[in-house]
Amino acid sequence: MNAYLNADAVRRFTVENRPVRGHFVRMAEAWRVLREHRDHPAPVRELLGEAVSASVLLAATLKFRGTLTLQLQGGSGAVRLLVAQCTHDFRVRAVIRADEERLGAEPAESAVLTTDVFRRLVGAGGRLVVTVEAAEREARYQGIVPLEGDSFAACLEAYFATSEQLPTRVRLAADATHAAGLLIQKLPGERGAPDDTAVRAAWNDVEQGIGTVLRSDLLGSPVERVLTRNFGHQDLRLYAGSPVRFECRCNPERVAALLRTLGPDEVREVLQEQGAVTVTCDFCNRPYRFDAIDVEVLFAPTDAPHSLH
Repeated sequence: MNAYLNADAVRRFTVENRPVRGHFVRMAEAWRVLREHRDHPAPVRELLGEAVSASVLLAATLKFRGTLTLQLQGGSGAVRLLVAQCTHDFRVRAVIRADEERLGAEPAESAVLTTDVFRRLVGAGGRLVVTVEAAEREARYQGIVPLEGDSFAACLEAYFATSEQLPTRVRLAADATHAAGLLIQKLPGERGAPDDTAVRAAWNDVEQGIGTVLRSDLLGSPVERVLTRNFGHQDLRLYAGSPVRFECRCNPERVAALLRTLGPDEVREVLQEQGAVTVTCDFCNRPYRFDAIDVEVLFAPTDAPHSLH
């Protein structure tokens, strides 16, 4: 079996001597760990997997140190919240919340996320927000496009066309064991570069090739086989993979900062009603419990002595 078949990795490939590049990602363990505290219906799970895969693919196209976030906002569909994040070194986390009653009849476990199901999930009037926070420049970039495509991949292609102005094609898939994606892009050529006809021909070829990629190949075939089968007319260079892993970045300090923003009155009211204040991370489901002493320390004056425990 190919070493990369079940590995969690993103791999870059290029068309030799042409401004055409691509990325392929498949996750198994990272996908399992990300969902181990959640049990979603099949279409919700698949949309989540597509979003996580997409966040990795978008992060792979950038040269930055920081975090890329995909977020579905608004909309009249069943999804109330979807956030997928990927760092520059491919640490992923994600969360999705959906009103299952608004989904209607749930498709079979093996069903593909059809256009009809996708539209029921995202509804009308929603937006896809892509946010890049680059740590080294303390910069923040945000691109917003309407969720008007018939698939999550189509919405991403619209984002690239509008915000990045790069011809881009995307395929995404997810099931109970794997989440995967494939992205190809035509990069701007150097001014005055020869062989424009050859560049257009190469792009047209890979653009047609990605249209023939099967969902089953994305989820279960070695990347070498996928590229050979669908882009075999091109001279491709496939690079070594970068590992992808799940990592939640919650910690007690961040939760404490969140509680401080609520203020002492609201936090003490919860404490009085429940005996403790418990905050559960949406991404990893880890609970953070603050008892009466913790709360008093939390809101103690900054010049007061702190207990150690």
